[in-house]
Amino acid sequence: MARGALVLLLGWPLAVPAQTAGAADAAGLAPLRFGILPLGGAFESRNDWEPVIADLRRAIGRPVTMLSVTSYEGLEQAIQRNQVDMAFLSGKMALDAVTLRRMKVVAQVTRHDGLPGYRALLLARKTGPRSTLKGLLAEPENWRLARGESRSVSGFIVPQLQLFLPNHIAMETRFRSELVGTHQMTALAVANDEADVATNNTADFERFRQQFPAEAERLQVIWESELIPHAQIVIRRDYGPEFERKVRQFLLEYARGKGPRGDSERAVLKSLHDLAGFVAADDSSLLPAAKLAYQLARQSAMTSQWVNEAARQARLQRIEATYAEQAAVLRAGAP
Repeated sequence: MARGALVLLLGWPLAVPAQTAGAADAAGLAPLRFGILPLGGAFESRNDWEPVIADLRRAIGRPVTMLSVTSYEGLEQAIQRNQVDMAFLSGKMALDAVTLRRMKVVAQVTRHDGLPGYRALLLARKTGPRSTLKGLLAEPENWRLARGESRSVSGFIVPQLQLFLPNHIAMETRFRSELVGTHQMTALAVANDEADVATNNTADFERFRQQFPAEAERLQVIWESELIPHAQIVIRRDYGPEFERKVRQFLLEYARGKGPRGDSERAVLKSLHDLAGFVAADDSSLLPAAKLAYQLARQSAMTSQWVNEAARQARLQRIEATYAEQAAVLRAGAP
């Protein structure tokens, strides 16, 4: 990346079968390929989701494989190449999957705190010369930034939209250096003095506190965003309504039962980024994500340098048209 920035991620997907190839052949059905948004590491995400995927396979009577990746870009490319049939996605990626890649929302995740979303955070060390939001906004060129990929809602989109651009700071160009990675990587970078400030979110930082208590103790939250809607489960439109009904029923009933089985499923989701379950949702649940993308694009156009005002206005007109088209598609996907 420009200006000597360090990118700490690779885009290669790791396809991990939830059952053996022989079993898949015996079933006579092509596997359902499940893509996982990389919240921690690729292997960590795979291990977290493995019990859910095994239960999904039994519920739908079909082999399932997991596609665990190390970057948002890796998962986006897999979706573009039709290598993903179903996926756990958030914000911009879910929006693109529905509006551009013939996928639809079947459910949305919920968390134990009961809130309808989570918040983006900025993390800094508790002590030292670069530890306050005021200092960050005054001299961003002296700070080393650790952030998420450009498709990450809490790692890039929301901080850029709600904090940096309103203060005339473009995250990609104003900082002394830039490190791009997962939320775990960015928090560790600040804790280990490899960066001065990191984007993160409430859910991932809580998990970070549990996994890295000593490092978390060195950090403080210096900014938090408005609520961001939770992630969605999407599936390709090519599957028939009966199969879609099976998948949705599995998700909505998962971890809702009583007895040992329900307790086991709840424990699985608890370890999976403190999820509580899944609720019914359709494409219209992505309207807030579309609005965020629209606001960011518009804010960027308003604050960028243009050769003339006509060029700026042309860009703004394209942004308005894109938002209107997306909103129409998402509303059409509601029952």
